Amino acid sequence: MGVIVAFDYDKLIAQFPAMAPVGPQLLEIYWDIATTMHGNDGSGPIAKESLQRSLLNMLTAHIAQLFAPKDPSGNPSAAGTTSIGVVGRVQSATEGSVSIATAALEGFNTAQASWLVQTQYGALYFAATAQFRTMRYQPPPYGIYGPYSTVVTPLRWRR
Repeated sequence: MGVIVAFDYDKLIAQFPAMAPVGPQLLEIYWDIATTMHGNDGSGPIAKESLQRSLLNMLTAHIAQLFAPKDPSGNPSAAGTTSIGVVGRVQSATEGSVSIATAALEGFNTAQASWLVQTQYGALYFAATAQFRTMRYQPPPYGIYGPYSTVVTPLRWRR
C-alpha cells in the first residue's frame, strides 16, 4: 500500500534551502534517523511518492535543525559548534549567575507532538501527518473462513 523513496539531497534542498549548509553526507545520516520514526518500507498508509518524500524531508530538516552543528549565527551547518539546545518554553530566566527554567510545551497531549513542535519543520510535519494519526474503521468481512469449514457465519446483533 505504501511507497519507498530514496534520499535525494537536491529535492530536500529545493524544499528547504536553509538546510544546504549542512551538506549531503550529514543530511543523509539525518534522513536515515528520520526513517526510523517515519516508515519508509512500503507498509505505511502513504501511497504517493511525492508526499512520502516531502514528509521525510520535513522530518529530516527537523532533526538537522536540532542536532546539526551550528554556525556563528546559530544556523545548522556541516561544521561549527555543537550545543545542547533548550527544550520547552522558557518559564523564567535571570542574568546574574545565569539561570534558566523551562516548562513543557502546553497544548499538546503527546510527547511526540511536544518534540516535533520545537522547530518549524517538525511543526509542519506534525500538521501534515494529522490525517494519518486518526483511527480508521475497517468493517468486518461478511463471512469468516475457518480452517475446516467453508464459511462460518459472523455473529449478528439481535434486538
